[in-house]
Amino acid sequence: MSDETGTNETPGATPGGPQPESIPFFGTTWLEHDNGYLWRRIGVGIGSITLAVAGAFVLRFAYEGLSIAKVGSFVNLLVVIALSACSAIAFRRTWESYKKRVDPEAAAAARGLTAIGFIGVLLAYFLRNFMEAPGEKIRREEYETARTQYERRASRRTGNPSNRPKKKRRP
Repeated sequence: MSDETGTNETPGATPGGPQPESIPFFGTTWLEHDNGYLWRRIGVGIGSITLAVAGAFVLRFAYEGLSIAKVGSFVNLLVVIALSACSAIAFRRTWESYKKRVDPEAAAAARGLTAIGFIGVLLAYFLRNFMEAPGEKIRREEYETARTQYERRASRRTGNPSNRPKKKRRP
């Protein structure tokens, strides 16, 4: 990330130390809450709720299409239950992914479920946006831990061992 001085330093990052992980739509602005962080959160919140409402309208049109096709009330009920269940599960999985890292294999296995329940994902994103940038808490904890470990390791070093004076051996 380049600032006004043209350097490639991330604010708050220790030079040569760990670098903060970027969050989609926020970059590394979550670290210091700078460079339009608040406006990004507002925009992302509005965008996610708008997409959730638009998705609900699309699903409503799909439901009306089933009604026009006269597939029967049993199929209509199954579709409503399936979409509601997938949205609820996707909401829960997305919400919990903001608290701890999710296993990539488990996330890949649930990709179809979260695609069907996309409204739940968008609602979780919208609600989490009221507290912080989605995923900020876990990335902040990881960054703080990495920075603390780096500073602890760097403070133990006193210089290049080859430049130290040689100890005289006793015969």
